[in-house]
Amino acid sequence: MSDVAPDPAATPVQSVRLVNVPNALTVLRLAVVPVFAVLLLSDGGLDDNRRYWATLFFAVAIITDRYDGLIARRTGQVTEFGKLADPIADKALTGTALIGLSVLELLPWWVTVAILVREIGVTLLRFWVIRHGVIAASRGGKAKTVVQSLAIGLYILPLTGVLATARWWVMAAALVLTLLTGLDYVVRALTLRRTSARAMRAAAARRAAAGGTGERTDTAA
Repeated sequence: MSDVAPDPAATPVQSVRLVNVPNALTVLRLAVVPVFAVLLLSDGGLDDNRRYWATLFFAVAIITDRYDGLIARRTGQVTEFGKLADPIADKALTGTALIGLSVLELLPWWVTVAILVREIGVTLLRFWVIRHGVIAASRGGKAKTVVQSLAIGLYILPLTGVLATARWWVMAAALVLTLLTGLDYVVRALTLRRTSARAMRAAAARRAAAGGTGERTDTAA
């Protein structure tokens, strides 16, 4: 099965309302980010009640991230705004959580930097290859999202003792999955670009050959 999924942007333009449920969920996730940051960083992270609230807001945002794209695809409500805002909201939430945890000295900065470099890099790669196709999420990528969200959520919670130790192992698993799936995405993106360019060169060669032999080509299709 091909790893390249059809790009909704390549389908004929349809009349899709900008104001719809998927876009509303994306905007809600963006609006949650500053509230989440305030709750997480309140009193230097020492206010347990606000940490619990921060965890709740983070969980709600993660749920909207899961369903806004799903609803948009299944109901034919994919918009240019949604395709741009969704990854921005996703990275804003994850980045705010990781940076906040490092500021509070709950998570080493090198872990935060490693994850953010991967996430931002993959987002840039996605835009780099979007004219050639969309690379479907792999099982590893989906597992990464789940484990990474769980690990961040556990760090936001004011845990102590065994649970505080256990969450490091969850974060370690998330970090490994994050880096491995990032490398996989780079390989698939480069392969897509290379094969797409090869296909275009082959098509150009066929057109040139047809023109050289005086054959007429149909360009109306």
